[in-house]
Amino acid sequence: MRSTTALIRERFPDASFLCPSENRARDARQWPDAAEQGIEFVDVPAFSTPLKIWNRLTGALPMLGFGHPPAYPLNAAYRTLLDQCDAVLMTGGDIVSLDYGVFSLYHWAGLVEAAVKVGKPAHLLAASVGPFSKKPDVEKRMRRHLAAYRTISVRETPSFDYVRSMGVADAVLVADPAFTMTAQPWDDADIFVPGVDYVGLNVSPIVRNVRGSEESKAAFDADIVRFISSVLEKTGMNVVLVPHVGPLDGSGENSDRHYMARLLATMPDNGRVRLLPDGLNTVQLKYAIGKCRYFIGARTHATVASLSQLVPTCSIAYSVKALGINRDLLGDTRYVLPTPEVKHDTLWGHLDALMKDEADIKALLGQRIPEWKQKARAAIDRVVLQ
Repeated sequence: MRSTTALIRERFPDASFLCPSENRARDARQWPDAAEQGIEFVDVPAFSTPLKIWNRLTGALPMLGFGHPPAYPLNAAYRTLLDQCDAVLMTGGDIVSLDYGVFSLYHWAGLVEAAVKVGKPAHLLAASVGPFSKKPDVEKRMRRHLAAYRTISVRETPSFDYVRSMGVADAVLVADPAFTMTAQPWDDADIFVPGVDYVGLNVSPIVRNVRGSEESKAAFDADIVRFISSVLEKTGMNVVLVPHVGPLDGSGENSDRHYMARLLATMPDNGRVRLLPDGLNTVQLKYAIGKCRYFIGARTHATVASLSQLVPTCSIAYSVKALGINRDLLGDTRYVLPTPEVKHDTLWGHLDALMKDEADIKALLGQRIPEWKQKARAAIDRVVLQ
């Protein structure tokens, strides 16, 4: 939201935006100058009851087949919000995929289609899309959904090739708007020691949960801790743990902080491993990531934050996003570590490659990142020029 709205306001300084929020007070604390940037937080559209029933029936009795999902019921409150808008932007990165399940996919797709039915142009902006090929019924349904957008832009080549194969002839390849986001300094004296180099590490519960058994998950945890110890022993660098995603209510669900705090608690306190403080917003997190000499991250936008600041980066990949962004930006995937392969030796091997190739990586990023920022602006041009 920060990056996209800022880019639009470069073209239209008075543009304003209705941004869905599950908790306006918490989001306002994370984005204190949001109102100055034309942002008004509004309620998140509710998941529809007919879709919930349909989802339960298809899950419980798949052999019966329940056809296409029901259309999104556009209630009066949301219709009032739409009446204020000139356009609807579908962002979220990988919402139009199976990463969060069919129920989530059909909810957001239905919401967009409901907006189009009442005359609001919809734009799919710098997204990752699909693939849906493992579920032919879903792929057929999403082929129709993609036709509802006035413009479609995608942020990596695999998504571009896929939407073109789905019949979207006018899709364009752009860059993630987050490449343009400006970092915001904060008082980091308790984290970063002047004159010391840092390896930034972001490991998420999503990556850990790929492991099936509790025994395998425990081995994964042990490998992460061993890797951190190896960095301290072999390089002389310190390590900063970067939680990039987590609920603002402090709960542990899908929380990088809760997971990495548990890992940190198992390590001796030698002052060389630090967890970033709670409450940092996305621009402050980007600032911290930019202070690292090397970065290894599982969350896509954590790695976008590092790459966009010319930090040699290893991307832990759990979907098409990391592979596509690395291939497009760096020319190959040598600095991508697939999630099933994460262990001490592979983490160390990738950090070793970053250290050996540091000068070449920084030179290449220095050339490509300005181009990528212009590609991010191309996504906005697709919207504002229609």
